[in-house]
Amino acid sequence: MHSADFDLSIDHLSKVEGSASLDVHVRGGRVEHVNFKIAEYKRFFTKAMEGKPLIALPQLLSRICGTCSNAHILASIEAAEHAIGIEPSEQTKILRHLTMYGLNIRDHALHLYLFVLPDVYGKDAFLDFDENNPVEHQILHDGFGIKAAGNHLAMLIAGRSVHATYPIIGGFTHFPDKAGIEGSIKELEAIRPAVLRLIKIFYDCPFHFDRSTKFMALVPKDIYGFIDGCISTGEGECIEEKDYREHLERVVIPYSQASAYKHLGGSYMVGALARMNLAKNILHKKTKESLGAMLDVFPSTDIHKNNLAQAIEILHSLDHAIEILSTYEFKQEEIIKKSYREAVGIGVVEAPRGTLYHKYHINDKGVVQNGEIIVPTGQNQINIEEDIFKLIENLLGKASYDEMRFEIEKLIRSYDPCMSCASHFLKINWKERKK
Repeated sequence: MHSADFDLSIDHLSKVEGSASLDVHVRGGRVEHVNFKIAEYKRFFTKAMEGKPLIALPQLLSRICGTCSNAHILASIEAAEHAIGIEPSEQTKILRHLTMYGLNIRDHALHLYLFVLPDVYGKDAFLDFDENNPVEHQILHDGFGIKAAGNHLAMLIAGRSVHATYPIIGGFTHFPDKAGIEGSIKELEAIRPAVLRLIKIFYDCPFHFDRSTKFMALVPKDIYGFIDGCISTGEGECIEEKDYREHLERVVIPYSQASAYKHLGGSYMVGALARMNLAKNILHKKTKESLGAMLDVFPSTDIHKNNLAQAIEILHSLDHAIEILSTYEFKQEEIIKKSYREAVGIGVVEAPRGTLYHKYHINDKGVVQNGEIIVPTGQNQINIEEDIFKLIENLLGKASYDEMRFEIEKLIRSYDPCMSCASHFLKINWKERKK
């Protein structure tokens, strides 16, 4: 067991998107501070966009992230369209919904199977699952099958599963054909039992860490989705997208490269758990029928239920995508174009890991003067620190160093932070202070 005084120092966190580290000081049996440091976060995209033509931004800014790039594309397009006064067609809106469904199926499967399930089954990595074990064999093939179905849906609708080429300002340059639609429906229907198995795994998962916090998400009016609605905090507020900056308070964390954010002076969480807590009642009808009482878990303040919420979002994305592909007739459409004007445009979408904001100020030539991008992990940063602080307090005197390390790993992983992926996660150098 650890002593009452120690320093926990992690120089590098891997198996996350990007680079981060963690410092914890415990003195006299009490946690003095927790510093969760995002180390390679600023890549100056907000500076790089200055002087660029508006039309170039969606592809430029999709390079912020190699996994959820399509969310950045759609947030960028929405901001650009708001700036120049374009109202997209109904078909374009539907294609954007499908683009986000493909993204969430693929991205959630990547996180849950490759990063989280090894913890659940006591493995170091996903590929340590044994093909000769029937249960583990099924998990392996389920994971690859779900991820492939999400990839193929995104490719059909958006051209690529990352850095999509079809969606542009004012519409789409390509439209799904009958053969592609039929193939995608068949593939999505085939993997539905695998998604139900995944949901059951996380419904039964014994991982638990609970701390009261606030949640924020973009909540649609009619059906659960990722690209429209108003920003909700679960306290009766309906914040319009254009007013987001009046409610998000930027916080400078001196030891982190990422800007953090608060709402009404306090921390909050964005992501699948926030969305499920605030909008489970508008999930797809078939999704709700299949899950029944499982949905009673929500609302929840258990961070590990973020994994369950992601699994449920895969099912909703699949069910709604099948309905759309089965009933909607896509046709060729012209790109909507408008003249440039000096304006400010704001785009807000729900990326897999939470609410994503793009804001651009352009001149009457369509050239970007300045802009702002707020990503989910920056918003979650303070909440992660506060969770780790309480987790360590709960474990003091009860857990060994290795046990504490593993619990910290699981907690951070459950947030699915948007940082670079690698083969291992958390290695800690423990330094005990001698009295």
